[in-house]
Amino acid sequence: MPAPLTVETVLSDLAAAAGLPREEVLREDPLDDLGVDSIRLMALVDRWRSAGADVSFPHLAAARTVEDALAVLALTDPRKA
Repeated sequence: MPAPLTVETVLSDLAAAAGLPREEVLREDPLDDLGVDSIRLMALVDRWRSAGADVSFPHLAAARTVEDALAVLALTDPRKA
């Protein structure tokens, strides 16, 4: 089982999905500008669910920025998104 999610893990995963060095991914970056498309996002949802995150693809797909994605991942009840 993967390690529990942390902000740094999420940022590193997003960087890897975007093909960028971790230090180039900032919280205020729009996910679209990073090149994180729906296919990559689905893979990240699977990875993060495996790590214990309660996240759905539609909720994560609604995130516009990295910060928004972090907020979605912190939700305990997806109906609050």
